[in-house]
Amino acid sequence: MSDLITPWILLEEEDISPSAWYPLIKQKVQLPSGLVIDDYYLSPLGDVVQVLAITPQNQVVLTRQYKHGLGEILLELPGGMQQRDKTLLQSAIAELEEECGIKSTENDLKFICKFAINPTKLKQVTYGYILFNAEFNSTQKPDITENIEVVTLPAPEVLRMVEEGKIWVTDSMNLILMAARQYPHIFNS
Repeated sequence: MSDLITPWILLEEEDISPSAWYPLIKQKVQLPSGLVIDDYYLSPLGDVVQVLAITPQNQVVLTRQYKHGLGEILLELPGGMQQRDKTLLQSAIAELEEECGIKSTENDLKFICKFAINPTKLKQVTYGYILFNAEFNSTQKPDITENIEVVTLPAPEVLRMVEEGKIWVTDSMNLILMAARQYPHIFNS
């Protein structure tokens, strides 16, 4: 890699968040060319965790819920924002139990990948984990804004649903595809 590309210089930053639900920052930045942009907006939403939980019967645990940003009911993997005062792993464990009623430990989760959805406007990275032998061994405890239906489907069918565009939320698609590359025996029909 060359040194031809250099980071922008942050000159000023102001928190203009309209609410706690959506943080928003206004920045004044200087590009490598010297051009100054005084109204660059980005959202420091924070990092996200997601878990691809697979039962002993090779079923993938999915959540079906309404997502207000798109106004649609979507099928995706369980996950959520990194929780305050918790590590990424602790947050993944908490989200899986809250959304699906599956209790696990840090040793049970294996890191698969990380990805950024819109690094131009969002300061957010999604961290994806896989859990084998997932058991429904706890009580679902969704947040006040969540109404979640837990769905389990065979792993090969879940991969087909991604390929056919039936599961199309970026985080879920990426994690399923990366897991299928790393563990092809689980996703082969």
